[in-house]
Amino acid sequence: MLRNKQALIPYLLLFAALAGGLIWHESENVPGLGRSVITGQADIGGPFKLIDHTGKPVTEADFRGRYLLIYFGYSFCPDVCPTTLAVMAQALDKLGPEARRVTPVFITIDPERDTPKVLADYMKAFGPSFVGLTGSVDAIKDAEKKYRVYAVKKPLDPAKPKAGYGMDHSSVLYLMGPNGKLISFYDEAISPDNLAKELRQKI
Repeated sequence: MLRNKQALIPYLLLFAALAGGLIWHESENVPGLGRSVITGQADIGGPFKLIDHTGKPVTEADFRGRYLLIYFGYSFCPDVCPTTLAVMAQALDKLGPEARRVTPVFITIDPERDTPKVLADYMKAFGPSFVGLTGSVDAIKDAEKKYRVYAVKKPLDPAKPKAGYGMDHSSVLYLMGPNGKLISFYDEAISPDNLAKELRQKI
């Protein structure tokens, strides 16, 4: 959830990483929102060692040859995460048979609570093609760093330590190519129609 100025950090880092020869596409329905950036080379992504929602260890090599639509979030998120994952699911539905070329991936930023079992239940709400990934705290932090993700644990009520916590985090969709390189990224404001249109043009 972009609740403070710090959450803009990953966007600034993304812009810096993608600087030079970029093409901007604005959302047709909401000017200034739902942007995508297209580039052939960018220092986004990289090797990881995580665990999928079935409990199987996976690395980035297991996804080679497939387009990935990746989103970082957490299952206890009350709003933007389920909304964005629903947008992904709707966009893929609109692609029809072409959707088989894209694997939607949800990487948790809250590995302490998002166990494989929790993610397995959570993924059911969005479709059988969704893959949930978790791992150790260090492994998740490493993935966040490689994707320029902002994620910080915040207490729900500082005066009540037992009240639990939420996560402030950036909200970016990453389209990765079969070679593991970034193709485009989008913010959560993109509509299912526009995301489907973008995917048709790029996969």
